[in-house]
Amino acid sequence: MKSKNKLLTIMLIILVSITLVGVIALLIIFQLNKGEEVKGQTIDEIIESSVDIPEITTNLATNKFIRISLKVQMDSPEAGEELTKRDFQVKNIVITELSEMTPEDLEGKQGKTMFQATLKTKIDELMDDGEVQQVYITSYIIQ
Repeated sequence: MKSKNKLLTIMLIILVSITLVGVIALLIIFQLNKGEEVKGQTIDEIIESSVDIPEITTNLATNKFIRISLKVQMDSPEAGEELTKRDFQVKNIVITELSEMTPEDLEGKQGKTMFQATLKTKIDELMDDGEVQQVYITSYIIQ
């Protein structure tokens, strides 16, 4: 009876070990495939799917004003074309968001990153097709 229990324990340990090795192998394979699928866009592809938002001058929540230019990178050239048609809506979003902000809200890397993230979310809500990959601040002056 003891030898049957030992044999059963050994078989269970072997079965668990094989299962664990299989799960680890599958995770590694999925991670490798994921890395291959996510190819970075070339600079030409980024430019082709990006839209320039010309300089906007508007008041901040304080007595100061801001002059800002943006570039919005979309996930495809088609999405870029749609965004170009929606430029007046994007300008409205930028002006509305900035009107609620103070110069301190835009200070430093964190302030600009938060502003870019907000714009990305708001612009994504406008889009029928495609999505925003990144919002770049290309020019920025507060006076």
